[in-house]
Amino acid sequence: MVDRWDERAKGAVHEPSLALHIEDLTVSYDHRPVLWDIDLDIPPGVLAAVVGPNGAGKSTLVKAVLGMVKPAAGHVYVFGRPHLQQLRRIGYVPQRTTVDWDFPTTVLDVVMMGLYGQLGWIRRPGRAERRKAMDALEQVGMAAFCHRQISQLSGGQQQRVFLARALVQDAELYLLDEPMAGVDATTERHIIGLLKELRSRGKTLLVVHHDLQTLPEYFDWLVLLNVRIVAQGPLKQVYTLANLRQTYGSQIGLLHGMPAGTGGPGAESPGSAALETAAPRAGGRR
Repeated sequence: MVDRWDERAKGAVHEPSLALHIEDLTVSYDHRPVLWDIDLDIPPGVLAAVVGPNGAGKSTLVKAVLGMVKPAAGHVYVFGRPHLQQLRRIGYVPQRTTVDWDFPTTVLDVVMMGLYGQLGWIRRPGRAERRKAMDALEQVGMAAFCHRQISQLSGGQQQRVFLARALVQDAELYLLDEPMAGVDATTERHIIGLLKELRSRGKTLLVVHHDLQTLPEYFDWLVLLNVRIVAQGPLKQVYTLANLRQTYGSQIGLLHGMPAGTGGPGAESPGSAALETAAPRAGGRR
C-alpha cells in the first residue's frame, strides 16, 4: 500500500509565497488527536507566536514541521516545497527541559553541531566553522563561555547556547519551542532583541510562547491553538478577548486596567497587561 504522506512529499512547489504552509494536518498519540485538521499559513519575514493552553499541541506542531512526528493526515510545506526537503533551511531551538544537559560536551561543540547539516557527519569542522560558531556565541553574549562544559551553565545561559546553535545554521525559518521559559528578565530581553534582529534581516520566526502579557510587545503575528487553530493572522487583528476566551476557556482571567478596544471592528482588545492564564506552566503535553 502506497503511503500517501510519502507520495505527496515528493511533489512540486506549492504556495511558494509562504514561509510555512500546512494543510489538513492531524497528529495523534495513542489514537488520541493532539492536532486536528490544522490549516496554517505563515508569511515570510514575521515574528510569530504560537500560544494556547497546556496540551494544545504547540510542541507537536513544531515537531511535525521538523519531521520528528509523522502525521496521521495532512501536508507541510516550507517555502513552497515539502518540509522534509527543506530541513536545511530550518533552525530549531528545543525546549530546554527536553535536553540532556549532563552530556559531556563544551559550549563551542554544541554550537558547531548546528553546522553538521552543511558539513555532513564525516567532514570535521575546521577554522571557518569555529569562527562561525564563535560569531554566533558573540551574538548571544556567550563567547567567554566557549570552553565551559554545558552542564556548568545556568538555565538562561544554556538557552542562549542553543539559540547560538540555531543562529550558526543561518536558516530562513526558525522554530523555537518556549525559548524564554524559565530564563531571567535580562536573558529574555536579550533573546527577544535577537529575534527581532533576525526578523529585520528577513528571517521568519515561529515561537511557542506562554506569556500573553508580552505578546503585543514581542510579536507581530499570532497563532492561537487548542488542538485546532482558533485564529491566526496579524497580532493586532487576532489578539482579542473573544479569541483568547475561545482558546483558553475558563483558564483565562481578566486583570484590571484594560484599555479601550483596538482589536478590530466590534472586538475587545485585552491590551498588553490585561490577561493572565490559570493554566499550569509545567508538565503536560504542549
